[in-house]
Amino acid sequence: MAKKKTKIDVEESSGNVFADLGLPNPEQELLKAGLTLEIYRILKARKLTQTQAGKILGIPQPHVSDLMRGRARAFSAERLMEFLAALGHDVEIRVTPTRKAHGQVSVVVAA
Repeated sequence: MAKKKTKIDVEESSGNVFADLGLPNPEQELLKAGLTLEIYRILKARKLTQTQAGKILGIPQPHVSDLMRGRARAFSAERLMEFLAALGHDVEIRVTPTRKAHGQVSVVVAA
């Protein structure tokens, strides 16, 4: 017996999952997700407990837990950048012209 193949409709991404889902402020959400991911990577690389991380970041352990789970809604992008600075990283904001009608926001991590 041959199995019947089911056709799956696929929609190409815009490059921003938050925009694709129709969420408000998708550029800001994408920025916050990138910053949160970098905070997560740093904390994991340094093998810090959530309590230790909270002391460095100046927030209680439950808020560190939220960050580690990708729940950064309670924090502004500015606050997330302050966390990166507290972890010993420089944060640089660069504005460049675009050839498109609308620019984009991105997080680039230096190697």
